[in-house]
Amino acid sequence: MMVAFVLALPYVLYQAWAFVAPGLYTHERRLAMPIIVSSFGLFLLGMAFAYFLVFPAVFGFVAGYTPEGVQMATDIDKYLSFALSLFLVFGLSFETPVVQMVLVRMGIVSMQKMIDFRPYFIVIAFVIAAVVTPPDVISQLMLAIPLCLLYQFGIFLARYITPRGKDDESDS
Repeated sequence: MMVAFVLALPYVLYQAWAFVAPGLYTHERRLAMPIIVSSFGLFLLGMAFAYFLVFPAVFGFVAGYTPEGVQMATDIDKYLSFALSLFLVFGLSFETPVVQMVLVRMGIVSMQKMIDFRPYFIVIAFVIAAVVTPPDVISQLMLAIPLCLLYQFGIFLARYITPRGKDDESDS
């Protein structure tokens, strides 16, 4: 199911953009391919991060609490739902820079507002990590810290994006 989702993701993202594109200006439509490619790449990067770094840490933590002489036997349904939810959470969390760049490009959020919101975002990132990850500190940090770093990376990238048709001083 996850492989089908990953394979279908570029097409689904394109269809979502094709739905929105007729209501946009020409210069906004030029963002389609960079957004689709970067969204897909960042989603895959988030899934790879979860698979190669988070899963070994989480399962090492869980295995550490298994008593001597007891074999750890996980329920396959619980394992698959846990793995799919972590893949989805990490994939979506790695989309943070794309969302920030789109918000800045559309003129919804300014650079200064994103910089001013940074302390609140850090708290939000840790709350999200506490809710969606297993109850161990390592996996929570493994979601919250990359999320904070990606937010900062989004601020850095958004500096190169100019809002659509707005001058710095004029608001209409």
